[in-house]
Amino acid sequence: MVGSDFMYTYPKPVFNNDQLVAKLISAGMIISDVDDAKSILHSIGYYRLKGYCFDKYDNHAKKFRSGTSFSDIVQLYSFDSELSHIIFNFLSKIEVALRARVVESLSIHNDALVFNDPSVFDDKELFWKNHSTISSEIARSNDVFIKHNFKKHDGAIPVWAAVEVMSFGTLSKVVKNLKTGTKSSYSVLAQNYKFLSAKGNSVAPSKDMLSSWIQSVSILRNICAHNSRIYNRTINTTPQILHADTPAPKPSHNGLYQVLLAMKYLRSSDADWNSFVHSLKKLIDDYSDIVDISSLNFPSDWKYHFNI
Repeated sequence: MVGSDFMYTYPKPVFNNDQLVAKLISAGMIISDVDDAKSILHSIGYYRLKGYCFDKYDNHAKKFRSGTSFSDIVQLYSFDSELSHIIFNFLSKIEVALRARVVESLSIHNDALVFNDPSVFDDKELFWKNHSTISSEIARSNDVFIKHNFKKHDGAIPVWAAVEVMSFGTLSKVVKNLKTGTKSSYSVLAQNYKFLSAKGNSVAPSKDMLSSWIQSVSILRNICAHNSRIYNRTINTTPQILHADTPAPKPSHNGLYQVLLAMKYLRSSDADWNSFVHSLKKLIDDYSDIVDISSLNFPSDWKYHFNI
């Protein structure tokens, strides 16, 4: 029997916006227009904005650091929203290009139903797990081209259609499980992502390296898609960074800088990347009065590393 005696009581009280504004002021935050602050909390939410205050709050004193203003916090939120927008737009280009290139690489087998062939993939148990996920994603799809294959081709879904309806996460798992070798689909795919080694040689990434790039941008994509905070955030993913781009001293954790480099390595085209970097530099310049580069996990020479 479930009753109120068995329910957990959360120890912190529920505050309305009037109380939340008063709480911020009592903690030392500068709020010049109380009504405007309450309106902003009504539109954005206190706990979403709170994430932009972490480095401005003294936990020992239980006070905001001197000079912390509500307007600056809102500006940081606006910066982060715009940053998320330009990142997500570029990630969409990476994703579209990757889908097309995976189809091209699998086409060497001359089999439209290659996703049903375990011999193309490395780990057979993982193949069947991925196959089950792909099947579920196909079954949930309402895309016209999927329905067309249901009706016209006895339900057989060709690789070029399946790739378009699978999630980016599933696509990442498919790439990670491709067989390698000189005549493999992976070797064809990797040619699209070659880079210059420390000795100046053109090198295709290993499967572990390429998979780490794809996985990291997939995580960042999900962060952006859910409108989650990017600024002053640790992103727990470990893309393999080229030696020339490794910051010194090596940071204690990975973050946005490392994932943006993975985006650079996975770029859909040089022109697309240059356009993205131009937008990024302009955005940071526009908010230079309040944005701390270190809170983006950027080294001081980040512009050099983002050049191609």
